[in-house]
Amino acid sequence: MDLLGSILSSMDKPPSISSNEKQLMKKQQEEAQRKKEQERKELLKFRTQVEEKMKSLVHDESKKSEEFPPGDKVYRSIIHEAAEIAGLVAHSFGIEGETRHVVVYKKEHSPSLDELAALRRGEKWDPDKAKEEALKKEIAALNKDIIGRKKERCNQNDNKITSKYLEKYEHLIGRESAKEAARKTEVKQQYGFVPSENKKDVRSIEQTLNDIRARKKLKTSSGQADSL
Repeated sequence: MDLLGSILSSMDKPPSISSNEKQLMKKQQEEAQRKKEQERKELLKFRTQVEEKMKSLVHDESKKSEEFPPGDKVYRSIIHEAAEIAGLVAHSFGIEGETRHVVVYKKEHSPSLDELAALRRGEKWDPDKAKEEALKKEIAALNKDIIGRKKERCNQNDNKITSKYLEKYEHLIGRESAKEAARKTEVKQQYGFVPSENKKDVRSIEQTLNDIRARKKLKTSSGQADSL
């Protein structure tokens, strides 16, 4: 006997299966096959029921949607597939494994994004409240845009003023000094581009007139002295 034959003969033979065990295995296989066939028939029956409900929804002008009871993912996938074939729109709502269900809509009555978000949060959809909220958002966005445009115009005007000031006085006082002066200059409608503090005069009218007369008198005296 060769070496391979010797090794094989020394090995334990696989345990033999009794006829009872064979019959038990056969029954188990038949049972699994029977369950599988039963599930297939149930799914086919469910699909037929879903298709019938969708046909009714399509032809019933008074209905906008059809809500199906909670079900497993396999059943929900059948509803979604049937809805797509029928030209309808399907959305799932609720908690997985508890209240997850599908609602099928006619395309012309398909919920908006805001409505979908509310339904998925478990909230009741209120069209009037939604319109009010949308109007508030629109007004807020408009106000923000107006404020932004005003700020942009102010910044542009400030940049123009600074640029003009730099161009006018840079050759006299230097660029850095011109920048500092431009920053201090207050832009006011009644004062133009002159610093407002330079325009403030707290003297009374009488005092102002007296100061003018004194300056004139001083000039006259100076002129006479120069002529001597």
